[in-house]
Amino acid sequence: MNIRPFFAAFLAICLAACGATETNYAAGDPLPEHVATTLESKVLGETRDIAVWLPPSYADNEIEYPVVYMPDGGVKEDFPHIANTLAEMVAAGEIAPVILVGVSNTERARDMTPDSKTADDEQYAPMSDGAANFRAFWRDELIPMIETKYRTNGERAIVGESLAGLFIMDSFFREPKVFQRHIAIDPSLWWNDYALVKMSEQILTTMDADGISLWFAGSDAEDIKIHTDALAKVFQIGAPDALKWTYVPKPNEQHSTIYRATKKDAFRWALWPVEEAGPPSQ
Repeated sequence: MNIRPFFAAFLAICLAACGATETNYAAGDPLPEHVATTLESKVLGETRDIAVWLPPSYADNEIEYPVVYMPDGGVKEDFPHIANTLAEMVAAGEIAPVILVGVSNTERARDMTPDSKTADDEQYAPMSDGAANFRAFWRDELIPMIETKYRTNGERAIVGESLAGLFIMDSFFREPKVFQRHIAIDPSLWWNDYALVKMSEQILTTMDADGISLWFAGSDAEDIKIHTDALAKVFQIGAPDALKWTYVPKPNEQHSTIYRATKKDAFRWALWPVEEAGPPSQ
């Protein structure tokens, strides 16, 4: 069954809206108190808007904190609902306090996608490996800035959905230690004729997986589910012993609902328990 035309229409809507945009506010996601800043990127050749949420306990001590990074992280994108969720979970003692850093989009499809040799992909995004430059921006510019300006402990996670999930999976396979903890929700693994799935078995045989984890989930979207299911089978057979991973199929969730439906479960599994990092929220 060819459902790519459906996904093309859905992706066009998402790109036009540049992520969740105003939907966050309509869904009742107030913008939490945060630090708004910018970073002039030499790698990307543009200035990026950055939003930073600090846990309430940050001002009361000298503890160093782990950091959760998120693409699609603008204040009119997914930053509000993720920041509010983390605040709720920290306050409840479900996870350790963390810093959240969100990066707003400019050219989302360019930044989230690795190169492609599949001509059909050109209608969705450039085929020139914008993900490599985007990852260099995080690795060489944003992370050093955050770790200079804030009290961080060197522990990093990343969370994202759809094309952002693809970017996270691409980063996991190519440079797994830029972010040690990876949360990829309904990742667009169909990209480049599901090349990441095809190369995964070989990459896993040589991966330095010490300290690395991956949580990923698939919705009922057929052109995603088939590849997340296949990737899970590869992991079951060939994941290195040191890798901590889990796959959470969600056939009752749609591509448009799975982020909100799974985020708390993902954070409980993937982020730091209270005893590992930082004091409880005050």
